[in-house]
Amino acid sequence: MTTTAPRLGNALARLLILAAALLGTLLAGAAPASAHAALTGSDPKDGAVVATAPKEVNLTFSEQVAMSADSIRVLDPAGRRADTGEIRDLCSGSVVRYGVGLRAGLPDGTYTVAWQAVSADSHPVAGAFTFSIGAPSTTSVALPDQAPGGGLVGVLYGIARYLAYAGFAVLVGGGAFVLVCWPRGASVRPVQQTVVRGWLTLTGATLAMLLLRHPYTGSGKLSDAFDLAGLRTVLETKTGAALTSRLLLLGAAALFVAVLFGAYARRTDPKEKKDLSFGLALGGTVVAAGIAGTWALAEHASTGLQPGVAMPVDILHLLAVAAWLGGLTVLLVALYRAPSVERSAVERFSKVALGSVAVLAATGLYQSWRQVGSWSALTGTRYGQLLLVKIGLVAVLIGIAWISRRWTRRLAEPSPVGTAGPETPAVDGDLDLDEDLDRDEDLDGDLGQGRGKDEDKDLGGGSEAGAPGGAGGAVDPVRAAQLARQRAAVATARRKRERDADPERTGLRRSVLTEAAVAVVLLAVTTVLTSTEPGRTAEEAGRSATASGPAAVPDRPIDIRLPFDTGGVDGKGVVRLSLDPGRTGANALHIFVERPNGKPLDVPEIKVALTLEAKGVGPLPVAPDRIQTGHWSASGVQIPMPGDWKIQVTVRTSEIDQTTIDKNVKIG
Repeated sequence: MTTTAPRLGNALARLLILAAALLGTLLAGAAPASAHAALTGSDPKDGAVVATAPKEVNLTFSEQVAMSADSIRVLDPAGRRADTGEIRDLCSGSVVRYGVGLRAGLPDGTYTVAWQAVSADSHPVAGAFTFSIGAPSTTSVALPDQAPGGGLVGVLYGIARYLAYAGFAVLVGGGAFVLVCWPRGASVRPVQQTVVRGWLTLTGATLAMLLLRHPYTGSGKLSDAFDLAGLRTVLETKTGAALTSRLLLLGAAALFVAVLFGAYARRTDPKEKKDLSFGLALGGTVVAAGIAGTWALAEHASTGLQPGVAMPVDILHLLAVAAWLGGLTVLLVALYRAPSVERSAVERFSKVALGSVAVLAATGLYQSWRQVGSWSALTGTRYGQLLLVKIGLVAVLIGIAWISRRWTRRLAEPSPVGTAGPETPAVDGDLDLDEDLDRDEDLDGDLGQGRGKDEDKDLGGGSEAGAPGGAGGAVDPVRAAQLARQRAAVATARRKRERDADPERTGLRRSVLTEAAVAVVLLAVTTVLTSTEPGRTAEEAGRSATASGPAAVPDRPIDIRLPFDTGGVDGKGVVRLSLDPGRTGANALHIFVERPNGKPLDVPEIKVALTLEAKGVGPLPVAPDRIQTGHWSASGVQIPMPGDWKIQVTVRTSEIDQTTIDKNVKIG
């Protein structure tokens, strides 16, 4: 009883569906890339209330970022631009700071600062905060809900990144498989098609990323992909230079592929073939390393710890992935479409895969230490969790590869029947057969029992008689085409029987197909991993935000609201008091007096006293100065120690009408 192996077309279709589903799930579940750079400070601070309008707004980042002319926008309460639009580079030493000037004569109210930049590892980052001049107010500013790198453009860019990795693996790994493991495969049509499709996929994905880069890091609108000014801006960035360099290197890779499947495949002299093989191996390695370097130059490896070591290690990592997964893809194609692949070729690939795994283990260990840094980041950050998934998939892949090696040891050399050399016309014809003929394999039983022989004889006689100038007349072209299709169906069925008659080869096909399925998932996880903030920086950002525990909270001003009623005319209202930054040491005090309808109310006198009753401190008097109608301010208000302070506010609305109101607040 023979086991029918699945058709390659159906198998690859299932792999592609699995890849698309998994990649879509990962991209949908992933937040837009949160990269290394983070906003660590600003002037004015988030939520601050300043007495007078500052001349500029400054932003401080954790590491270098790329700024455009519109990267920092300051919007007034009505949503109009309040900045001059001129970004100033205020970086000094290790401090990364940028600022934008503000227009003169800004009115009081709440202002929104919206910023967007590109981190040093090519991923967009953005954020927003508010500050108030004079007093807080309502604001009509509506910031976009979509984060940079999100939406349809983000999904398309992520798919292009995935296809670029896949195309690189098939191109580099497929070429290496032919040169190192199966030189005869250079003349096998399905192998040629697979490697060429890898080149086309990588080239198309790179062009797509170049066009999508501007909307990906900017507006998020797909129509901006065809903005020539935006494309020009992208070409001036590090990522744009890397993508352009990749396209140039792909031109050299096209020449490599042409020679490999042209001159190299046709060489018959062993010495000439060996010399050409050496040249192709040397040149191909240089081109492959250059293409891998375009990723290392523009992504995680180029930033953070030890970039001079990390970039070469990243190149080795990518080359090892390509040699393993790309070679696996071509081996899968060869096992299904060219079952005459020799056992020695499979054994050589097994050794190449083993070496690739060793390189992956070494480079992956270094990258894990560099990007994760601690056990807590390995389990407590998204990057660490994805890395654990990747490690698990690699372990599964190694286990399946071990099973494949067992099948390889039991593999017999293919039968000489139907396995003529690469230059035999019969093999070329077999390789070129349309897989759609598989649906006619039921004809094999009838045709193989004599009817086919009679028809072949009939066709032969008809051809002889019906040749030009012959005596028998012309052959019916419809009948000739029908017989040709039948013979092709017989040939296809015969090949399938021969292919499936070897149980070891069938077992190897299934295990390699399973490896390829896991590799598709692994590549999808890797794609998402490369656009996720490394665990080390995510954890460091979290630690810096809570470095001093409760002391980090006082950076937010203390705001209290105290209703009052002095009993006289215009004696009712509300006192709003703001103590900034609301911690021990010097603070800025702002007091706003309002009527019940919310309009400012001028009063003859207002006084403030602070008392820490638990420690017997106070009352500490504060005499604020009048700034404008309904607004008083005092700077340098000293809070000597933390605790529950009683803030007393005395409001006098006339010569005889006054009242004192108080509230306890925790300071420090």
